[in-house]
Amino acid sequence: MIVISTINEMQQYIKVAKKQEQTIGFVPTMGYLHEGHLTLMNKARTENDLLVVSIFVNPLQFGPNEDFDAYPRDFARDEALAKNNGVDVLFYPSTEEMYPSEMSLTASVKSRVNVLCGRTRNGHFNGVATVLIKLFNIVQPDRAYFGLKDAQQVAVVDGLIKDFNFPITLVPVEIVREEDGLAKSSRNVNLTVKEREEAPRLYESLQLAKTEIENGQNKTEAIIDLIQEHITKHTSGEIDYVEVYQYPELQPLEFLTGKIIIAIAVKFTKARLIDNITLVV
Repeated sequence: MIVISTINEMQQYIKVAKKQEQTIGFVPTMGYLHEGHLTLMNKARTENDLLVVSIFVNPLQFGPNEDFDAYPRDFARDEALAKNNGVDVLFYPSTEEMYPSEMSLTASVKSRVNVLCGRTRNGHFNGVATVLIKLFNIVQPDRAYFGLKDAQQVAVVDGLIKDFNFPITLVPVEIVREEDGLAKSSRNVNLTVKEREEAPRLYESLQLAKTEIENGQNKTEAIIDLIQEHITKHTSGEIDYVEVYQYPELQPLEFLTGKIIIAIAVKFTKARLIDNITLVV
């Protein structure tokens, strides 16, 4: 594995790889790698000649109440994990390398953002889209891998690739779960013992909704009520949202049809957990 820290060197490396007709799989991250990232890497490793992973804490996607400087960073640990998981190139640019001066142009995401978690993170996805445009141009991947844990981000990236005609295949990767169904997250360690026992009920509520839909229920409101009732009855968490949308367009539906997403967010004492499922009705 090699570590590259400048855009020019990364572009030169990619130029040689393209001449050799090597396929490039790309996993963009902000570092502090966890099992979700490793799952993306492992899938990309099996489907491409080259695996490129980027680590860049992007200041543009942090809001005024989100501390960019406090975001966890441990490059030595990340480097070892990347090397042990078959990464060929670790792209690790500095903020100054990516943004040497104030941007004269940035992306403005118009749809798929004012729902779910994006509703309270004004401008977040503008920053995500801007840095991805830069990274896609630098790395020129054939396939880009994103986890469905953040299904809204996957929807935004889907729109970005299509709208800007990037010759990239978006590969969404399923959520990694604990044995009891709880979506894996670094936030899970902040749950109390009682809350950790309750937390699998979130995924359980989504599975109940899926069964209800398979049995013929097609009213969005009824599905939302079912999930809210189950979470309220079986957990001490405070429901932030339970929402159902067309996917990946994230448009509201009165009656369920086509590909949909059912997404939830629940606040516990010191952790806010999110989960979702997508299915075709």
